[in-house]
Formats: sequence, C-alpha cells, structure tokens
Amino acid sequence: MSDSPSQWRTWLNSLHADRRASAECLRLRFEALGAADADDRARSEVMENLPHLARFALLRSLWRAPIDGWADPGAFAGLPAAQRLLAAGADEDDLVRLARAVAYEAVFGTLDELDSGGELNASAMDVGWIVMESGEDGAPTGRALAGLHEDLLTSDPSGRDGADLWR
Repeated sequence: MSDSPSQWRTWLNSLHADRRASAECLRLRFEALGAADADDRARSEVMENLPHLARFALLRSLWRAPIDGWADPGAFAGLPAAQRLLAAGADEDDLVRLARAVAYEAVFGTLDELDSGGELNASAMDVGWIVMESGEDGAPTGRALAGLHEDLLTSDPSGRDGADLWR
C-alpha cells in the first residue's frame, strides 16, 4: 500500500541528505518503469538494503521480450511450424496465447531453478549459483536477487497478473 504524498515527504525529511537523495532517485526510477508502488519499493530498498530496483527491472524485462514479444507482429514469421498451423487455419490469437504461456512457464522454471541456488539440481553436482545485482560499473553489489520466481506473475506490465495467459 503506497504512502500518501505527505507521508512520503515526512519520511524523506527524516533521512540524512544522501539517503534522501537516493530514495528520491529510486522512486523516480520506479515510476519511470511503471511501478504502481514506487514509494514503497524505494523505501524498502533504502531502509532494508534490498535490491528492489534490479529485481523489478529484471522481471519486467522478462515479460517484455521473452513473454510478451510473442504478441508482436511477425513474431511467428521465422517459425515454420507456426506458419504451417496458421496455413491450416489455426487462430493466430490462440497461437499467441500458447506461445506466451509456454514462454511464461519456461521463464518461471528458469527463475525457480536460479532461486534454488542449486540445492538439488538436475546435474546432481556439488555446485551452486546466485543471481546478484551489479552496479553501473558491472561489479557485483553483494545484494542477491532472491525469490524471483515468486514475483514473476505480479510483475506483468499489463497489470493483469498474467490473467490472459491461460484463457
């Protein structure tokens, strides 16, 4: 639940100048990316030192290209199987829904595996991994992006939480 503008301002005024500037910058960046709860996300990142901006940007980018990209004109042009289905009378909207749903499931499964850190992965090897935020210089910040699969559905840029994927 987002704060009122006066609550946001009161909280900002309670911060040291450098943290205040960071919070204001984060809020603007969240708003530019389309986050409805920009103030809450900015506050949490500043106060809890969680990489919410990196997390939000990653999840949104996974919706825009791998999932929603199937709705773009010409998305099936390079896929002979899709062309055969369309030529046989398949409904293009159904193919778009199918491709988006399959893409969502693939992205979700990948994020779930990344989130597991290799607990008992398919390779059964004693290795692991972590997804980590990086700074503008590309160096790791030390802040892990955890639980990504948990927020994929609610990161749908349409605001419909993927409702149109399974209809």
